[in-house]
Amino acid sequence: MTLLAMSFVERRVLVYTPTGKDGMLIAKLLERADIERQVCRAASEVIEELERGAGCILIADDALTKEFMKAVTPLLKEQPTWSDLPILVLSKRGLNSSEMRSIYLELGNVTLLERPVQGVTLVMAVISALRGRSRQYEMREIDRRKDEFLAMLAHELRNPLAPIGAASDLLRVAQFDPIRIQQTSEIIARQVKHMTSLIDDLLDASRVSRGLVKLERSQVDARQLVSSAVEQARPLIDARRHRLTVRTPPEAAMIHGDQKRLIQVISNLLNNASKYSPEGSNIMLSLDVELDKVIISVADDGIGMAQATIDHVFEMFTQAERTSDRSQGGLGIGLALVKSLVEQHDGTVSASSPGIGKGSQFAVHLPRLTKPQAHDVPDKLVSAAAAVTGLRMLVVDDNVDAAHMLSLLLDAMGHETMVEHTAKSALERARKEMPEVCLLDIGLPDLDGNDLAKQLRAQPETAHSILVAITGYGQEQDRKKTAESGFDHHLVKPVNMEDLLRVMSELP
Repeated sequence: MTLLAMSFVERRVLVYTPTGKDGMLIAKLLERADIERQVCRAASEVIEELERGAGCILIADDALTKEFMKAVTPLLKEQPTWSDLPILVLSKRGLNSSEMRSIYLELGNVTLLERPVQGVTLVMAVISALRGRSRQYEMREIDRRKDEFLAMLAHELRNPLAPIGAASDLLRVAQFDPIRIQQTSEIIARQVKHMTSLIDDLLDASRVSRGLVKLERSQVDARQLVSSAVEQARPLIDARRHRLTVRTPPEAAMIHGDQKRLIQVISNLLNNASKYSPEGSNIMLSLDVELDKVIISVADDGIGMAQATIDHVFEMFTQAERTSDRSQGGLGIGLALVKSLVEQHDGTVSASSPGIGKGSQFAVHLPRLTKPQAHDVPDKLVSAAAAVTGLRMLVVDDNVDAAHMLSLLLDAMGHETMVEHTAKSALERARKEMPEVCLLDIGLPDLDGNDLAKQLRAQPETAHSILVAITGYGQEQDRKKTAESGFDHHLVKPVNMEDLLRVMSELP
C-alpha cells in the first residue's frame, strides 16, 4: 500500500498547538506541500480525530498537559501490533526536563523539532513520518493476506487428509477383495500426490522469489511449450468440461529459456483460468509472434476480477474471491510464481479484466530469439529403463511406518530388504549383510544421516554400496551436503516412485 493508497483519514496530519495562529501557519505550510492536514482547536478534538484515523500528530510541547496525556495514552497503548503512530513535537529550544523526557517516552514514536524550525525541515519531517506510517499500513495488509493464506493452506491440506484417513481406517477394519484394495490404495496415492503438489508449489514459490532457481536455458519453440502445457492442464480442463481453443502461428516462435519452467508458467495460467471459470466455460490460449517478442495469452469467460484484485494479483498470498465451497482449490501462489519466472526470463506478465463476471486475460511477453544459437542443444527426454531386481537393500528410517511401507514396496519389486530405525543398528546390520543399496533417512535420532553415510563409506563392507538419501529437505544446499557426505542420489519425501525406479535403472 502506497501513501496515496491510504484513505483520507489515514494520511492526515493532526495539528494541535494551543496558539491558534501557530496552527493556521503550519496548516498553510502543509497545504503548499500538498499534505492532508486537520487543525484541532482542543485536546478533545485531537482524541476524536485520532479515533477516526491519522497519519501522524504534529503537536506543540506546551499542549502536552496532564489532561491531554491522560486522554491520549490509552489510545496509544491500545494500538494494534502493526501500528506505531508517529508524533512530531515542536519543542522549545533547550527544554530538557526530566518531566518532558518522561512524557516523550510515554508517547512512544516521538520526533523532536526544536523551535524555531525552518519550514522545509518541518515539511520533510512530516513527509518522513507519513512514509513510515505508510509502511506500517503495508505490514498490516501483508499480515492480513498472510493470515488468509495460512487459513487457506490449512483447508487445502485437510482436504486430501480426509480421504487418506478414511481409506486407512477402512483398510484396517474391513475385509476387502484385491480389486477394492487396489481402488482404496489408488485413492491414497492420488491424495498424496495432491498434497505433494501443494508443498512443491510452496517450495517453488519460495525458491524462485529468493532467486535460488537456476534456469537451464536452451533454444525452444514456444509452440512446443504450448503443446506440453496443454497436456499438463488437460485433466483439470476436461474434468470441468471447459472448451479450450488453442491458436498458434505456422512459423517457429523461438525463445531462449528454461523449457520446464516456461511450461510451468503456461500450465499455471491454464489451471488458473480453469479453476476460476464455471464448468463448461471457454478458454482461449493464443501464441503470437512479433518482430522482437513472443506473446502467450490465456483468456477465459470466468468470474473476472475487480481492479483492486488486478492491482495485487501477482503478489504472494493474494487470491481472487472464492465461492463458499472453495471449489477452485490451490494456494493462490501460482500467479506470484508465474511473475517471478517470467521476469527471470527477461519478460513481463500482465492481467486484465472487464470486471466481475466478465472473464480475465493474462499475457506473457518474452524476448524472441531471432538468430538460432548453435551451441544450444535441445533437451532430450530420457525414459527410465526397467529397474533391476534381486538387490540386497537396507532401509534406515526412524519413522517405523515409513520404513515398513518402503520395505514392502521394494519387496514387491523383487528386492531383498532389511529395515533398521537407528544409525547404530544400521551400521552393525550393514557389516553383517553387506547391502548393495542403502536408503537412508537424514533425520535419524542418534546420528545424522550424512554422518551415517560417511561411516558406511569408511567401512570396507559398504564402501562401494549405492547410497540414496531419503529426506524431507530438497534445497540446493541440502543436495550439496548429501553429495559431499558420499550419497549417490538424493530423493525428497514422499518418494516419487518414478524417481525411485529411475535410480534403480541407473544401478550397475
